[in-house]
Amino acid sequence: MPKITEIFFDCDNTLVLSEELAFEACADLANEILEKQGLTIRYTGEELISDFVGQNFRGMMMSLQAKFKFELPKDELESYVTKEEDKVIAKLLEKAKPCVGASEQVEKLFEEKKYDLAVVSSSALRRVRASIEKVGQDKYFDYDKVFSAATSLPKPTSKPDPAIYLHALEECGKKAEETVTVEDSVSGALSAVRAKIAVIAYVGSYPGEEKQSEMAQRLTELGAQVVMRDWSEFPQCLKEIEGRAITPAL
Repeated sequence: MPKITEIFFDCDNTLVLSEELAFEACADLANEILEKQGLTIRYTGEELISDFVGQNFRGMMMSLQAKFKFELPKDELESYVTKEEDKVIAKLLEKAKPCVGASEQVEKLFEEKKYDLAVVSSSALRRVRASIEKVGQDKYFDYDKVFSAATSLPKPTSKPDPAIYLHALEECGKKAEETVTVEDSVSGALSAVRAKIAVIAYVGSYPGEEKQSEMAQRLTELGAQVVMRDWSEFPQCLKEIEGRAITPAL
């Protein structure tokens, strides 16, 4: 197995506790869209997290349109995407906190200089930068090594599409087998697995032992190599991946 030289990190609920804040902000917009379509269903932020965690707002809207069989005009969809981004960033700048232990582990990696580091997210680039800047993690990542499925690609997409990971590999000059990523969601893990990147499944942001165990099982079944319940376990998880040959899932 080639030597691991690059570590990718998802942002939302992996580096920064942002999902709850983000979905709070976008629930009103999602419900506004559903009401305009004459639909009676309404979502809370928690329900949106349950159904769409790991997807960006555009991806969530595509899923809602498919589920409830309606289609927004492109300009209207883009207008909502911009509104959602502004609302979420405002909340993040006010309240975002780092995932417990994440900053300490990333700081150690940064100081060791053994690995190159990058952020690979579904969320809009403005939102990702706002998140990591708010919690003081931006200093650990080169400015041009923060990648967004919503912003960095010629055609916006969302995880579980592997496009953003393939893009990050190309921009960083790495092969998949030289890379490990940390992901917390089904869509994120699928995106990385489809790009043939080894996955550390982080479940520490999920509430309660039962939910963490459920997600650990799901992410392992999808192809994650190891499970991390707390960021203090990161060095051992990385060591485990580096110490064995990995057969990437197809």
